[in-house]
Amino acid sequence: MDFLTLFLIYLCFVLAVTALLCLCWGRRESFLTRSVNRASQVLSLVIPTQLQRVTHRALHRLFHTRSCLFVVLHVALQAAVFGEYTWEVFVYCWELQFHVLLLLLPYVLLAGNVGCFLLCSRANPGTVTKSNAASLVKVYAYDGVLFQRGLVCPTCTVEKPARSKHCSVCRTCVHRFDHHCVWVNNCIGASNAGLFLLYLLSLTATAGAVATVTAAFLIHVLLLSNVMHGSYLDAQGQEHAAEIPLLVQHLFLTFPRIVFMLGFVILLTLILGGYCSFSLYLALTNQTTNEWCKSRRFGGSPHLPSQPPDRPLVYKNIYSKGIWRNLKEIFNPPTVLERKKK
Repeated sequence: MDFLTLFLIYLCFVLAVTALLCLCWGRRESFLTRSVNRASQVLSLVIPTQLQRVTHRALHRLFHTRSCLFVVLHVALQAAVFGEYTWEVFVYCWELQFHVLLLLLPYVLLAGNVGCFLLCSRANPGTVTKSNAASLVKVYAYDGVLFQRGLVCPTCTVEKPARSKHCSVCRTCVHRFDHHCVWVNNCIGASNAGLFLLYLLSLTATAGAVATVTAAFLIHVLLLSNVMHGSYLDAQGQEHAAEIPLLVQHLFLTFPRIVFMLGFVILLTLILGGYCSFSLYLALTNQTTNEWCKSRRFGGSPHLPSQPPDRPLVYKNIYSKGIWRNLKEIFNPPTVLERKKK
């Protein structure tokens, strides 16, 4: 089995696993969830108890407490990619007289991404406190399905406004709670949802720009190597037929770090692009990630006391006001006074 076939199998496997996780996310008792639970039960019989405790504590520390580990990893990955881009791709492209605006575009997008990242991570997502709970209750109406009037958060001891949720990581209730993002080490709520969307868009654009410039450089190298004429010369000066597997191997042997970076950035662009599309869909329909997950799992939930047992609950998004107004609300969250004027 040649190199290109193995590489394509690996790439298809990674994409298939990513797509499977996206499809199964939010489904209660899905096949993936049952498989993971059964696998963990089997492993618990083999793995020593002490190791299980250590693993559980480590996972709890990573995903259920505020930690800067993912922020450090985020910065390290960006530094590694831009270090390789600057050290090799930028230098080579500059010698090949690429347009300066094309070479500088990734840096401009990186600056915007870093700014959105800092603002989003340091912003107050919309913490619900005893002093502002009464006013936040009046901002959004209760739909009677996902959000019920009169519920009190047992931890914060405040009445929960509609569309709010208690974050166990930040240990506070967040108004219009979307999710807790470990990469920015902050909750995403009413006050920083717009910044988070800009952060995602700029991060995707940055990865796409790096991938575009790097791919253009490698294509240019192939053209200079007379590959389009049917052959290329290896390091020993021997001529080879310009077959696709050999071309990929030739690029790996000549620019191994650049090709590896390009594969990583392309995969990252695809994943981020999918997540950006999902986030834009939520923004345009005025939904949060928390509401989307709850609505998908709603079919298996029991009837509410106020609902007749013979009448099934039907969820309807009552917060959507049209595409333009929904998108505007992401960047300019409504207040009590605005709702009264409407």
